[in-house]
Amino acid sequence: MTTTPQEIPALLTHQANPPVDSLVLYKSRPARVVSLGDKIEIELSGGCKRVRPKDVELLHPGPLRSLAELEPQTGEFKAAWELLEGTETTLQELTELAFNAFTPATAWATWQRVTKGLHFIGRPQAIEVRTRELIERERAERDAKAAADRDWHAFITRMIAAQPSAEDAPRLAEVERMALGQIEHSRVLATLKYAQTPSGAQRMLLKVGYWQPRHNPHPLRSGVQLSDPALPVPPLPDEERVDLRHLAAYAIDDEGNQDPDDAISMDGERLWVHVADVAALVPPNSDIDREARARGSNLYLPEGVINMLPAVVTEQLGLGLQPISPALSFGFHCDAQNEISDIEICRSWVRVERVSYEAAELRLHESPFAEMLALTQQFRAQRTADGATNLELPDVSIRVIDDEICIRPLSKLASRGLVMDAMLMAGAAVARRCVELALPIPFATQLAPDGGVEATDLAGMFARRRYFKPTRLSIEPEPHAGSGLALYTRATSPLRRYSDLLVHQQLRAWLNGQEPLSARQIMERCSEADMATVAIRRSERFSNQHWKLLYLQANPDWRGEGVVVGLEERRAVVLIPALALETRLRLREDMALNQVLRLAVSEVDVADLTVNFRVLS
Repeated sequence: MTTTPQEIPALLTHQANPPVDSLVLYKSRPARVVSLGDKIEIELSGGCKRVRPKDVELLHPGPLRSLAELEPQTGEFKAAWELLEGTETTLQELTELAFNAFTPATAWATWQRVTKGLHFIGRPQAIEVRTRELIERERAERDAKAAADRDWHAFITRMIAAQPSAEDAPRLAEVERMALGQIEHSRVLATLKYAQTPSGAQRMLLKVGYWQPRHNPHPLRSGVQLSDPALPVPPLPDEERVDLRHLAAYAIDDEGNQDPDDAISMDGERLWVHVADVAALVPPNSDIDREARARGSNLYLPEGVINMLPAVVTEQLGLGLQPISPALSFGFHCDAQNEISDIEICRSWVRVERVSYEAAELRLHESPFAEMLALTQQFRAQRTADGATNLELPDVSIRVIDDEICIRPLSKLASRGLVMDAMLMAGAAVARRCVELALPIPFATQLAPDGGVEATDLAGMFARRRYFKPTRLSIEPEPHAGSGLALYTRATSPLRRYSDLLVHQQLRAWLNGQEPLSARQIMERCSEADMATVAIRRSERFSNQHWKLLYLQANPDWRGEGVVVGLEERRAVVLIPALALETRLRLREDMALNQVLRLAVSEVDVADLTVNFRVLS
């Protein structure tokens, strides 16, 4: 049945179901009604489909015999807009003004113009004819969007070609924030199909050259600061000090160490441990104290050291960096029962000679090194009898010197043991004296391991380590099981560890007759510093792994030995002593604990901090 022109408005406005052969709109696509029923059968460009009446909207009642009739049409839309500007119209009225005819083809052409949304917007029975002001605003916005799209696509093209320009910095800064863990989504990474992870962002920044190949993102990713505090440092107070300059004092440390904060002397049978008097320049609640607390400790990276204190503090107080150094000195005896006794704590002046571990090793047969070694070994024997555990796992020194990555295994030296035991003796002496004085300090405590057995082989020590509880700081004087000490505090590294500085602040308060911090204040400060220290340790661990992998990447022909230290269901845990690196290999039937394997590098992924090795036959 043919629809007359007079019937069309009523059909468009009121009919529930469009007639057969009418033009309807289905999900923005033109369709022809084929038949009516519970559902309407419509013809689309790809075939027929049955839909609900509410899923289509009538554009023209027809007759439309084929979608092929909807050929492109050219109408007078500018003239129609000028006549209707600022009003509301219908699809039929607009079509008739533009074409002088309302047919399925002209109706579809008009609707396509409406969907462009510039001059006209709305639905078929309620089309808004926009004003010139709105059109100009819309056109400007569209032009701006088109320009932005062109700029974006040009940027993506440069990224694919790995040819960034200066104008790309803001967008690459977004990727950098993702690489540092500061945001969780990046449009750039999504477009370029990189993983929305810090390592995915790092991979892209390296590929396009925004980051240099050896860039270390882990300190900033861990949220630590990469510069020394810039705070004024007060002068050393004028106060009485015991003159110990007559004692030969030695600061024994790794070659190149820049923050020597402890030294040792022998005075007859009395051992002295001298420690940089940091609390003399950093009193509680000072600006420097609060900054050090927020940092927790020094940050030791292969690239260099970031101090928790202003650099001038180390320059003035580091033992051996000046001809004469102010110190807080701990003197004590170790009696026949290996008990620490006759403890003396004083402010002092000391004259310190700096010696490397290797140099000290060559002097252990001469005085006073021989006497110091004998005394500390005697104390170590007692600690071992009291349950101390000695885990001699591989360790290395990693340094970046003039762009060269230097990895040096730390050899087992008696001089290292001497210094370690002397520091433990000092910590035990200070802890005991503070208990006697009822002086609140952070004691370093450790619960006994809940399993495992003592071992002398590498696999046994590796397994034993897993049973140890972490050292924690407590206001209660409890034992430190791993060291075999009934009482212990860390008091010999105040230049680089905040908890040690806290102990020194308490000791100076006692020496000066001042009110010390309360137990609650001590633990609050320890908790704050500990939170910062967690980030420091994570940054150091990941940074060391980063530089180890860069070293292997730069030396693809590396060959070395690995020791099997663990056997899992399908993999062997292997420790590479020369790199202090743990890896996992596919388990083979002939692998056994402590077996030595000859390894070669097969794949290094610096962004993911992973490396794979293969076993050489």
